[in-house]
Amino acid sequence: MNKVFLIGRLTRDPELRYSADNNAVCRFSIAVDRAYTGSNGERGTDFINIVVFGRQAENVQKYITKGSQIAVDGRIQTGSYEKDGVKRNTFDVIANNVQFLDSKNKGTNDFESNVTPDSFSNEPETSSVKDDPFADFGSSIEINDDELPF
Repeated sequence: MNKVFLIGRLTRDPELRYSADNNAVCRFSIAVDRAYTGSNGERGTDFINIVVFGRQAENVQKYITKGSQIAVDGRIQTGSYEKDGVKRNTFDVIANNVQFLDSKNKGTNDFESNVTPDSFSNEPETSSVKDDPFADFGSSIEINDDELPF
């Protein structure tokens, strides 16, 4: 089985092109934090190339920009080519589904235009109580075992 699920932030604006038969092809890369920290206490980051096709490719180019957070569901595709007599290998994720996780409109995101892959924060985001839709319901909920469906 070849299945990939990723959540990350775009490292550059998506590049949209059209094939000879007028199919949309969009390429971009995302920065994905690793789940563990190294010996220096810092998390590593992987930079993964993504390719998406068709209407979804046009939507990606239209609605997301560098720094936008997205979720990708797809598969890994490897390949190789030769350049200047040197064989090079490629590794891409072919996206079946791209979900936009930011609610920002294109051109209005909070990230500075000079964001680089090295400048993404590894700190967890914090939210305030006013962002909690359940804040008005009190600090705890009482549930009897009889109310549970299992």
